[in-house]
Amino acid sequence: MTGSNRPPRAAPHAASDLAALPPARPRRRGGLILVPAISTATVLSALGLWVIATRAGWVKPLFLPPPEAVLSAFAQAWRGAVDGAPLGIHIRDSLLRVLGAFGLAALVGIPIGLAMGTSRIARGILDPPIEFYRPLPPLAYLPLMIIWFGIGELSKVLLIFLACLAPVALAARAGVRSASIDQINAARALGASRWQLLRHVVFPAALPEILIGLRIGMGVGWTTLVAAEMVAAQAGLGQLVLNASNFLRTDVVLMGILLIGLFAGLFELGMRCLERALVPWKGRA
Repeated sequence: MTGSNRPPRAAPHAASDLAALPPARPRRRGGLILVPAISTATVLSALGLWVIATRAGWVKPLFLPPPEAVLSAFAQAWRGAVDGAPLGIHIRDSLLRVLGAFGLAALVGIPIGLAMGTSRIARGILDPPIEFYRPLPPLAYLPLMIIWFGIGELSKVLLIFLACLAPVALAARAGVRSASIDQINAARALGASRWQLLRHVVFPAALPEILIGLRIGMGVGWTTLVAAEMVAAQAGLGQLVLNASNFLRTDVVLMGILLIGLFAGLFELGMRCLERALVPWKGRA
């Protein structure tokens, strides 16, 4: 009779089993060094294979020029001996286009995503156009950008902006769901307004997803750069690569590709450092 209302006896055993588990091991310094060491070894191996393939004649220079030819093309481009404009001008114009479009996409896309995640009306208005154009390749609506806004800088920046906007907005919308309902109810019980709730609860919870969306948007922006500089661009890395391909200057093409990849990698590294600084708790729950 008295034992019918007692809690099950398995709970103390479960607690003892949890207590018997070994504590989580802290990250060792050697583990933090392992990944960069492997990445460096991978890059060096790729460079070594490139040198061996070109020196041994496995691939014709037209298809894969040797590293010294790419370095020579870099020196020529730096002096402006490739297409009349120094390489610094090409780098400057491309960086201004990508960074300007990316900054505009962040300023517009994050509020749009937060609005879509917190308001059904905003989601109903903004979700269809974003989901409609998101899978479209930028080359599909490049002619419209040129017809509507001309062949100047505005159409190029808008093309990169639209490519960056969708991943940023959708990541911010998905991040809103990361906010705990208990935190939201606790903030409401303390008298928090809608703005305070959004600023102190929803936005910090969505920040990891927002940063991931910014990283994806930056990558998409660099991939769209070549398409944006296809039409009447006076300078830019994409324009340099396209002009060199018309004259079968594979060394210049490869040099431009390596530069675009280098700058994209540097921005990705910067975004990762920013992510570790702003959301140090990510992945440690």
